[in-house]
Amino acid sequence: MSDVSVAPADARAPRTVEETGLPFLFLAELIAKVLHRRGQLRLPELGAHLKLNVGVIDPLIAFLRAEKLVEVARLGNSGTDADLSYLLTEAGQGRAAAVLARNAYAGPAPVTLAAYAAQVRAQSLAGMQVTRAHMNAAFEGVVVNPQVRDQLGAAMNSGRALFLHGLAGSGKTFLAERLHALLSGAIALPHALMVDGETIPLFDPVQHRARDTDAAAAADTGSGSSSLDRGSAPDLRWVRNLRRPAALAGGELTLEMLDLGFDPHTRLYVAPPHLKSNNGIFIIDDLGRQRCTPDALMNRWIVPMDRGVDYLTLHTGHSFQVPFDVIVVFSSNFVPQRLSDGAFLRRLGYKIEVPPASEEEYTRLFAQACAQAGIRFDAAVFAWLLDCHRTSGVPLLACHPRDLVRQLRDLARYEERAPELDRRALEWAWNNYFAAGAPSGCPLQLERRERGTMEKD
Repeated sequence: MSDVSVAPADARAPRTVEETGLPFLFLAELIAKVLHRRGQLRLPELGAHLKLNVGVIDPLIAFLRAEKLVEVARLGNSGTDADLSYLLTEAGQGRAAAVLARNAYAGPAPVTLAAYAAQVRAQSLAGMQVTRAHMNAAFEGVVVNPQVRDQLGAAMNSGRALFLHGLAGSGKTFLAERLHALLSGAIALPHALMVDGETIPLFDPVQHRARDTDAAAAADTGSGSSSLDRGSAPDLRWVRNLRRPAALAGGELTLEMLDLGFDPHTRLYVAPPHLKSNNGIFIIDDLGRQRCTPDALMNRWIVPMDRGVDYLTLHTGHSFQVPFDVIVVFSSNFVPQRLSDGAFLRRLGYKIEVPPASEEEYTRLFAQACAQAGIRFDAAVFAWLLDCHRTSGVPLLACHPRDLVRQLRDLARYEERAPELDRRALEWAWNNYFAAGAPSGCPLQLERRERGTMEKD
């Protein structure tokens, strides 16, 4: 038996069927599905595909041969077991097809739900600490309101959900995504889970990325707890040394997407995004613009945020509990009170407003945008733009510098010249960006009127 004090991903690789924690018949059927999909395989190839020790596979193959579901072919002339390969018999093909019709998963062997839950606890977000130094490092070069930055840093230590609100374009989504840089440590994740005889793929190479540096890989096993037993092979059913995940969902999010999906055509399960985000961050952007009501969407999160568990249902009707170790970040243009009631709002650890930029912050943002576009920053022309903001009442939003400078660059390319910050191009960009032209009272409009009067005189 394995040491229960060792996190599942740190334990040695199973050497028997019993040590996998999976039913014997389940594994035998998984082998049949793999052979059905891939054809004739040698034992080492089968082990590499299933991420299982050959010692685990041997008795399963023996059983399938005894049942006349698998037969042996010899490839090569060495006369050793290395020449042996395995393929399904006609009866085996029929049996595999029937199993595939129920659940088409034919990848690496899964781990048990209990093992996964134990691993999530071992690498929980609760063990992290975010300090002001961490925030300064993660937000280096980022123009952000100091009060908002400190609120975000404290919120990350709470492990609770947070709600970012403010005007559209104030930078809420950018700040929410930047929080991922504050997540320290690595995690381990299984390729798949087995629940009540069903297999649920969990590892997603798009969302679950390896840590960047070799030094980090050498520092630990990526499981968030003790290192692998010295001298023992790792359990390859786990993918190690992964960054803590971050996922983002916006207006496309529906209640159905937050449940366990099962595609009747592919016969495969699809894990919901927050399950794939365990031990990390899940960002719900543009809250209030989903096709379901904000109340319905927010109420979906009350139990997970309150109890640290969620409940999912297989297509067979079997319900089961999964761990919920996720920092949920809600981002919305609406104030929290407009979207939900007190029962939900109490479960939000922090409600943080992202205000428009100050003139000093806006200046830095515009200078950064110019530098990125290869445009020389002209303080006099920019002061003219600030005057236009003041008189027109257009707030200084974080998105404006980037968007206006991009239009300066686009115009320069069209006119086949080097981009520059001048009043003519800036007025052109302003009129495009705000559609109705410069508002009444803006220096851009006043100067245009003065030019018209002089021409008449």
